[in-house]
Amino acid sequence: MTFSVPIKQTHTAHHHQIVPLPATHDHVPVISSNSSLSPLKLQNMNLVHSPSHSLQLPKFISHFQNTPKFYPPKRVTTSNLETIGSNIFSNSTALIPIKAASEGVDTAVVVVEEEGPKLKKFQVFEGHPAPFGATVRDGGVNFAIFSANAVSATLCLISLSDLPENRVTEQIFLDPLTNKTGDVWHVLLKGDFKDMLYGYKFDGNFSPEVGLYYDPSKIVSDPYAKSVISRGEFGVLGHDDNRWPQMACMIPTAENKFDWEGDSPLKYLQRDLIIYEMHVRGFTQHESSRTEFPGTYLGVVEKLDHLKDLGVNCIELMPCHEFNELEYYSYNSVLGDYKVNFWGYSTVNYFSPMTRYSTAGTRNCGQDAINEFKLLVREAHKRGIEVFMDVVFNHTAEGNEKGPILSFRGVDNSIYYMLAPKGEFYNYSGCGNTFNCNHPIVRQFILDCLRYWVTEMHVDGFRFDLASIMTRSSSLWDAVNVFGSPIEGDLLTTGTPLSSPPLIDMMSNDPILRDVKLIAEAWDAGGLYQVGMFPHWRIWSEWNGKYRDIVRQFIKGTDGFSGAFAECLCGSPNLYQEGGRKPWNSINFVCAHDGFTLADLVTYNEKHNLANGEDNNDGENHNNSWNCGQEGEFASISVKKLRKRQMRNFFLCLMVSQGVPMIYMGDEYGHTKGGNNNTYCHDNYVTFFTQPLLRCSYPLSKLTVDYVHYLSTTMQINYFRWDKKEESSSDFFRFCRLVTKFRHECESLGLNDFPTAERLQWHGHDPGTPDWSETSRFVAFTLIDSVKGEIYIAFNASHLAVTITLPERPGYRWEPLVDSGKPAPFDFLSSDIPERDLAVKQYSHFLEANLYPMLGYTSIILVLSPNDHA
Repeated sequence: MTFSVPIKQTHTAHHHQIVPLPATHDHVPVISSNSSLSPLKLQNMNLVHSPSHSLQLPKFISHFQNTPKFYPPKRVTTSNLETIGSNIFSNSTALIPIKAASEGVDTAVVVVEEEGPKLKKFQVFEGHPAPFGATVRDGGVNFAIFSANAVSATLCLISLSDLPENRVTEQIFLDPLTNKTGDVWHVLLKGDFKDMLYGYKFDGNFSPEVGLYYDPSKIVSDPYAKSVISRGEFGVLGHDDNRWPQMACMIPTAENKFDWEGDSPLKYLQRDLIIYEMHVRGFTQHESSRTEFPGTYLGVVEKLDHLKDLGVNCIELMPCHEFNELEYYSYNSVLGDYKVNFWGYSTVNYFSPMTRYSTAGTRNCGQDAINEFKLLVREAHKRGIEVFMDVVFNHTAEGNEKGPILSFRGVDNSIYYMLAPKGEFYNYSGCGNTFNCNHPIVRQFILDCLRYWVTEMHVDGFRFDLASIMTRSSSLWDAVNVFGSPIEGDLLTTGTPLSSPPLIDMMSNDPILRDVKLIAEAWDAGGLYQVGMFPHWRIWSEWNGKYRDIVRQFIKGTDGFSGAFAECLCGSPNLYQEGGRKPWNSINFVCAHDGFTLADLVTYNEKHNLANGEDNNDGENHNNSWNCGQEGEFASISVKKLRKRQMRNFFLCLMVSQGVPMIYMGDEYGHTKGGNNNTYCHDNYVTFFTQPLLRCSYPLSKLTVDYVHYLSTTMQINYFRWDKKEESSSDFFRFCRLVTKFRHECESLGLNDFPTAERLQWHGHDPGTPDWSETSRFVAFTLIDSVKGEIYIAFNASHLAVTITLPERPGYRWEPLVDSGKPAPFDFLSSDIPERDLAVKQYSHFLEANLYPMLGYTSIILVLSPNDHA
């Protein structure tokens, strides 16, 4: 076996830039013409760095091998500076391959005496090809990484103090004869790993035309690393204002244990869930949160009781895998600030939690950030709240051929990405690349990652962004590749949708993942739309985008949607029943992170995305929204009242529909983003200054100028406004909390199967006569409930008021509970309202005649009660 002895280099004042040779040559460093190295020194340096010369060195050091400690002759070379993106990253070591002992045999400890800090002592062994990543075992740490096309690999050790200085602390060359099994490079090290990180250098062919991007000047992250760190503070540039400072991976230790305090999965039935989509930083970053740790995992912990009060029993965290929020960092001339990747849909590493969502940052090499995420999960479980993760296995942050080499691309680009025959990147994600999900190596990687988050981090479920990409055939798709044997006629082009995708099959039948919730966003940017048709194995649920579109159309009064709206209320059996799925396979939502908030849905007909700096060209143009008569925040009293009614209608519809309701963060108090339906790039007080906007080419009326000034004093696009929530505590938040509580109380609003005529009866303005005509804007039904007895629910989406006739129930009377047309607190007649009896009495003459008056654009719930006067 061979291993490499790191030898400390003495740095001179000269920096010599390495110029890569053309792709047809071996990657031997070439020093620029201003080098002070002599030809002899240059020749010697190439000898040391070139793997092809490793066999020439045993004689040089053979007489040292029988001694427990040896000192190779000092070698003084000028430091090489290697470009890492826009960085200059210095090697502080040279490489000398040396024969090493097998495990279990006395091994030489290499000690290098040099001026300055001494190197750490490491024993180097052959190592094991599994498991992938860095793993504590056999008294040391085993490093294993897959790379089929690399011709050489070097393990780079970087101390926590060297990382911001762009220095490699030590390098260990992996001998392909002893440190490689199949396509897996591996090595076992024993020594002191305190404050030590790692990465890899891979050499091989740099030929984008065949999909290979090997560059030995790049230090790449291990895809299986459990924490990847670079900068420690969210939104703060690296040294020299670098957006992409060098990243490095945490080396695990046996001492890092987390006290779960007996935590175990809650394992709620999916039909009983109420999901809350939220953003970790946005939830508590605003000063009105008054949290000790704003914008962090611990900040969320401080506010979990709000979610408990709302009635939420599941949070869906927008991306918390490691990403670079400065990826889009650029000046926004409209606002006079800088754009960032706030949402996080651009993953750098799938095992690592986002370190800059922690209070610890890079402390303890990222382990403390892991523990803070675990603490969030543990504390959520204590409050009866499950934790889902929004995961992005459709693309990575490395982008297209112009993107950075960070991890997957430098490890084995042709394996991890979906490529065309000439190396071009397929772009089904709309973000530059497409993860090669159904390749055997990649699908095993995804499976390993999900298992880790379930077993190690105690996560309860996953929502898969653009999940339809996971159903597309991989690059180099063929039956042998996937199934092990040829199938006649199996000619599929890359990206073809598969009826039984291997990845989805593996996940659906995995003994660990079968017990967690799996939710697909069943479409992608390549035009594949699979809502109701996603391969499911009767396990997968879907974000029901059709529910969103139909409910928006009906509630705002569009003709022709009464029948489709009724299907939505029943859990969309038209989509899910035939395939053997249940109502709870439909994740119902009206609003989500992308698109209008609930308040903006009833305030704007058009998107207002100028703040994004893209001339209002970004974001969805077809929002199915209605401003209720006037565009924007400034509106008449009557319009504002109608907007409040519509918000109640939407929320009530969400909570009385079969399926699983999902609320978007802030909708419970009426958060506004000023009509911006694509707020991916804002992490600030979004201030629309009137003066700069007047210098733009947009025509601005006086009303628009006033509107901009209004925004400048009130607008906060992506931060939850706790002060606004408190202001609305007696209004919309109260309504949402009580309606959510009502859903939990009703056995009939979370059915395990689609309702039948034995339980549900449809009505129109008169009992038993529903109107499914094109012009109908009224839908009503009664539902038998084992807890409440029977409930009557009606939606009047017409602008006209109507007096409806209620079904007769001898010996019982209908009592009003919810009426979205009433002002708070009479919109929900809870038992604690002092004037409740008086409010009910005002309608007694209608109810005694089995009638109820409904205003236009209103919804109601009536509950059947015994008639004391019968």
